[in-house]
Amino acid sequence: MRVRNTLAAALGALLLSAALPASPAAAAIGDFQYTYVGLNGVHLQAELNNPDSGQCINIPETIGSALPALAPRNYTTAPATVFLDADCDGDVYRTLAPGQRLGNGLRLRSVIFS
Repeated sequence: MRVRNTLAAALGALLLSAALPASPAAAAIGDFQYTYVGLNGVHLQAELNNPDSGQCINIPETIGSALPALAPRNYTTAPATVFLDADCDGDVYRTLAPGQRLGNGLRLRSVIFS
């Protein structure tokens, strides 16, 4: 009787795990580059390497800073939507196609990849 219960429980767990969605994979292969203002007003470059898709990423250098990042360059394989506000929020956003670069006029605090 115990063997039958154990077998039924194992089979149920297997079926349940097969029904769960797979975790998202890193769909944006490549680098997402941007510029930010560092100490003494010096413009520095940074990048996100192989960012996860479908997950909002706040630009680390803008957290707690009054200044947003600028000049995004999407060298990934996925479209990137950049937002002026943190947490991919607000009405000010722009989508960059893979390989697209924008100049210093575009400001951003967060990005999400499709």
